Amino acid sequence: MNRYPRDMHGHGPTPPPANWPDNARIAVQFVINYEEGGENCVLHGDAASEAFLSEIIGAAAWPGQRHWNMESIYEYGSRAGFWRLHRLFTEQQVPVTVYGVATALARSPEQVKAMQAAEWEIASHGLKWIEYKDFTPKEETEHMLEAIRLHTEVTGAPPRGWYTGRCSVNTVELAARFGSFDYIADSYADDLPYWIEVDGNDQLIVPYTLDTNDMRFATAQGFNTGEDFFTYLRDSFDCLYAEGEAGQPKMLSIGLHCRLAGRPGRLAGLKRFLEHASARDGVWFARRIDIAEHWAATHPPQKRQMARPSEMDREAFIVAFGGIFEHSPWIAERAHALELGLAHDTATGLHSALIRAFRSASAEERLEVLCAHPDLAGKLAKAKRLTNESTAEQASAGLDALTDAERDSFTALNRAYTDRFGFPFIIAVRDHDKAGILETFQRRLEQDRESEFAEACRQVERIAELRLQAMEW
Repeated sequence: MNRYPRDMHGHGPTPPPANWPDNARIAVQFVINYEEGGENCVLHGDAASEAFLSEIIGAAAWPGQRHWNMESIYEYGSRAGFWRLHRLFTEQQVPVTVYGVATALARSPEQVKAMQAAEWEIASHGLKWIEYKDFTPKEETEHMLEAIRLHTEVTGAPPRGWYTGRCSVNTVELAARFGSFDYIADSYADDLPYWIEVDGNDQLIVPYTLDTNDMRFATAQGFNTGEDFFTYLRDSFDCLYAEGEAGQPKMLSIGLHCRLAGRPGRLAGLKRFLEHASARDGVWFARRIDIAEHWAATHPPQKRQMARPSEMDREAFIVAFGGIFEHSPWIAERAHALELGLAHDTATGLHSALIRAFRSASAEERLEVLCAHPDLAGKLAKAKRLTNESTAEQASAGLDALTDAERDSFTALNRAYTDRFGFPFIIAVRDHDKAGILETFQRRLEQDRESEFAEACRQVERIAELRLQAMEW
């Protein structure tokens, strides 16, 4: 089976209503990444110095050496930047989630005490602030276990949220397998929380952000001034606030680092944004754990009515969808062989796969599909030998209750159409009433065969779409 593991569908065109507390139009969530003392450093047993997210743009790691400038930049975050951010948020009475690197927290007892006194959530940011992309699953799991142990030892409670940040492709699944996290944040895929399934268990994802994030002060394409930061945060807020006023509230996550946003010139922009957001009605300032608890209570994971099509074996797939195209199970068979993924586990997604198989078939094969369709109100209908789908479709337009005159008209039109084109007249009857079908029948009799063949194929695709939409997903 050729299967695509990424989810390109998500919540789809109509996201679920967030129903934030007090009917808030937007949930605004601040993260302070506490990494200082957990970064790459030979003092920490690492092979080289840190080279990521500092004032030294384009910094390179120094193998086997301490990088004094880099170390002191990180130290600024713990010594000065943290307290500046702490004063701002406590004075404004805005709650915060801390992504705390376990080894960094262990080296900063005064800061941990202040976080807890302010009732900030302390989620886990892993054991060390290092790259995990080259770790084996076993090695990464060992680091996660030690992070949880040390976090619990330092803070007095295990973390309820997890965010590695510099993660591997295995991180989310590994964290989910612990079964102990209210949420995992190693995703940038949405403006709302969502559920995933790992080993048959449901795991909530509360996505994070890299755009409304002060890390862009430390990247080549990024913010230069506090005004840049304020403008981008304000515009992001205003866009999402307007969506909330229109009935689709979202979540705005803002990422901060003590050594970056904790600098005076940047904090001014952050303060201006806090004033801007606080001046609006219907704003819910929340910790990430608050959002996770709200979402789990308001939108618990839903069990599907049917198995995911992308996970069905060939036989089950054909049994489930072999009748979507009239008497043509080979279309389902070919669709099953395509690269299916989570985006195909909806009526729209599966319809796309099935019509691809139909459209790529030869003209002769498509003609066979057309010929497999019954006449409208014809002999098969009278003899009650239609498929269940066709019976219901024809009945929906009243074709099962014709007058003698109407039946005679359909009989004559069916004969004329088949004689002219070599296949029966096909129309998605659920889109029409009886009078509309008769009018369309007469009009399409005047078309040339090439145009009518194309139109009949479009109608077959539409019938398939309607049949899929009628299924319990």
